[in-house]
Amino acid sequence: MKQFEGIKFIAFDLDGTLLDSVPDLAEAADKAMQALGRDRVTVEQVTRWIGNGADILIGRALSQSLELDPELDPALHQEARALFDRFYDEGGHKKSHLYAGVKETLAAFHQANIPMAIVTNKPAQFVPHLLEQHGISEFFVDVIGGDTFPLKKPDPFALHWLMEKHQLAACEMLMIGDSRNDILAAQAATCRVVGLTYGYNYGQPISASNPDVVLDQFSQLIDVVKLAC
Repeated sequence: MKQFEGIKFIAFDLDGTLLDSVPDLAEAADKAMQALGRDRVTVEQVTRWIGNGADILIGRALSQSLELDPELDPALHQEARALFDRFYDEGGHKKSHLYAGVKETLAAFHQANIPMAIVTNKPAQFVPHLLEQHGISEFFVDVIGGDTFPLKKPDPFALHWLMEKHQLAACEMLMIGDSRNDILAAQAATCRVVGLTYGYNYGQPISASNPDVVLDQFSQLIDVVKLAC
């Protein structure tokens, strides 16, 4: 297995990488569609639709397709997004859970004094509570949501921002994610990137995006990132 040396900072995606959040997202999206008298959505559909932020997810739910309906009413879209946010918040994220090995692996990196960040397309308002709820908030020095900056993944803006803030060369940054948005953002930032096979990637294998390393289990990151003694 390929091993990276000289990694000084690790950025992680959230949904589909650290956290299996589809059940809560699907429930909120389905309730929003029901409230508007639209076609209901399933967990299977939402699993294919997430990854580009809440606005796109709700657009896909209204369109019943991965491709947004070009005639989608902006006012309806806005109303649906507000309903989704309300239902997602009210649900308390009780069905979401960390993937196997996540907490232990993050703790090992933290113990090795490797600073870490969250770089997600999820709206920033929901992220701190989720990290606290699952007992991993202490591991991250930066938390970047999909609306923290004007641009989100696959744009590399957030990764460039982290590299500038922490004075990192691109080869010292590692991005971990489960979707092509994560891989494309890292490749555009010219940093190293690991793709995880178990997350959400529009029904496509993560290997198709050509990450540097493909892993089936989160805990395998320990074998990929060479920790300083």
